[in-house]
Amino acid sequence: MNASESHASERVSARVRRVIAPNAGPFTHTGTCSYIIGSGEVAIVDPGPADPRHIAALLDAIRGERLRHILVTHTHRDHAPGARALKEATGAVIAGCAPYAPSPDIVVTGPGLDASHDTAYAPDAILAEGDRIDLGDSTVRVLETPGHTANHLCFELSEEKALFTGDHIMAWSTTVIAPPDGSMTDYMESIERLRRRDDEIYWPGHGDPVLEPQRYLRALTHHRRAREAAILQRLSDGDATIPAMVARIYESVDKRLHGAAAMTVFAHLEDLVARGVVESDGPPTLFARYARRAE
Repeated sequence: MNASESHASERVSARVRRVIAPNAGPFTHTGTCSYIIGSGEVAIVDPGPADPRHIAALLDAIRGERLRHILVTHTHRDHAPGARALKEATGAVIAGCAPYAPSPDIVVTGPGLDASHDTAYAPDAILAEGDRIDLGDSTVRVLETPGHTANHLCFELSEEKALFTGDHIMAWSTTVIAPPDGSMTDYMESIERLRRRDDEIYWPGHGDPVLEPQRYLRALTHHRRAREAAILQRLSDGDATIPAMVARIYESVDKRLHGAAAMTVFAHLEDLVARGVVESDGPPTLFARYARRAE
């Protein structure tokens, strides 16, 4: 299949089908994964970009069925815009995360990845922690998982102990956390919440499933703490700016990803400043100078 063509529907479990959008790239891997839950009466998780090829593939996959809910994990433009086209075609209810709301800190921190949000997203229903959607033999429950974005949700498929994780957890890459909308503090708290659950599989917004969630979460937590330790080491070695730290910490990483890496380093530093471990010469920003706080 040509990379520019939309992918056909693929059954990945008894209750779940997957259609991958034709938007592959450095930040989307093979493309956005849209998931169809149930049969007869169905929901679609993360309708993806408003690409006519992808919308046509989704509509073809549910031909003869009733689309009841379009569920959106967060409002980045590779996940949410397709909701409007699907609603227009089917009359389904758009439900999920709250619309994007700019952080008051944006005037200090700068926009981060906030421009990546679909500001036209208009849900018919905003879902919150514990909300439930019944789809015949499938039950969907809502978890609030801020961190990647302030409005990020995950969706549990109870009967399969499965979790649709959007961009919160992905097997192919660590999640980009970009202040002000993204928060490392919130992200790590959301990870700890997942560690207290017994999910058996994660279906992410990009890439293949996570088959051993608890093992992966332990590794992910270790990775984040190792990244924090690397930042503290760079500060101890005299690096005071984010560009200097990124150049050393991510020297083996594709330079096209260094902008995203800078955002993640910024998120770690923002968290470290809030915890009193690091200080900055003013509010934490991408352009501030940082130092370890004297003990």
